[in-house]
Amino acid sequence: MQLMSSNAKKLEPVASDTQGMQSVTARYLSYINPFHFKKRGTRGKAYIALAAVCFLWGIAWLVSKEGVRYMPALQLAGIRQFVGGICFVIFFLYKGKTLPKGDEWKSIFILSFLNFILSNGLSTWGVKYISAGLGSIIGSIFPLWLVIIHLSGSKTKLNSKTTIGLLLGFTGICVIFYEHLHEFFNPQFRFGIFLSLISTWSWALGMIYTKKHAANFNPYFSLGLQMVVAGIFLIFITNVTNTAIPLVQIPWQSWAAIGYLIVFSSFIAFIAFLYALQNLSTEQTSLYAYVTPIISILLGWLLLNEMMTVFIIWGSIITLSGVYFVNKGGIATKK
Repeated sequence: MQLMSSNAKKLEPVASDTQGMQSVTARYLSYINPFHFKKRGTRGKAYIALAAVCFLWGIAWLVSKEGVRYMPALQLAGIRQFVGGICFVIFFLYKGKTLPKGDEWKSIFILSFLNFILSNGLSTWGVKYISAGLGSIIGSIFPLWLVIIHLSGSKTKLNSKTTIGLLLGFTGICVIFYEHLHEFFNPQFRFGIFLSLISTWSWALGMIYTKKHAANFNPYFSLGLQMVVAGIFLIFITNVTNTAIPLVQIPWQSWAAIGYLIVFSSFIAFIAFLYALQNLSTEQTSLYAYVTPIISILLGWLLLNEMMTVFIIWGSIITLSGVYFVNKGGIATKK
């Protein structure tokens, strides 16, 4: 999640809904991004880039799970965010960008808390106790929370697509969890589910905050600053609570996971996403949100021996179909 400039308001549709929030963000990211691919790109290469995004972000869930096997999850998230954020900040300072001033820092700190400390930090912690595939599915349902949050704060009613999407989304979740009912007797499993759900709510709130409180500077620079602030906070918290382990005791598996998440998940996949966004439509690019969880589930089954059953397969399909309908429907009419 990134901050959007106030100049983005000219790109904003009248309706305020889940589809609007995501499509406006995507179009604006394409409009101001620091890399310019369109003149050199082709649709074929853009589809390859989009496939790479799905694979790299899909496997990131498995990498996170493997990384937190050997070290505290919040420490891993903190190191990943701090190093990745420093790289972003150095790049934009080199490009001549200036640091935010005054009230701009308020948005940086709030979004650091919502998007990275809570959303990324808790989702990383959550996969310590649940499968990577299950974590990715839970992470994909944040559009459902966007609708619920929006309904609680305004006098609106759902259109038919959004209503169908919500029903499908929660039905799919029930189908998936039917296979895991016995695991709810395990307190660690319940804790992992709780962390993962809170992370999706936090991401939804971060998206809403970004839309309502856009700042007047480059959102990519903001992304790096958010990561640095969150990284420092998480590293500090894990040290003062004595939950961190010394850097020299972190095994190579966790360092490899951190390296992958920084290089491939944060940078290569992000640039590939921008490439796809500039050469494909927003709707085509948004397919990554539905493909990524499927890749996580399949790779978790193939590489980590995670459970794969007919309930998980059909539950995932139903859930992602619900998310699709919610994104297409939005919330368009007043009561």
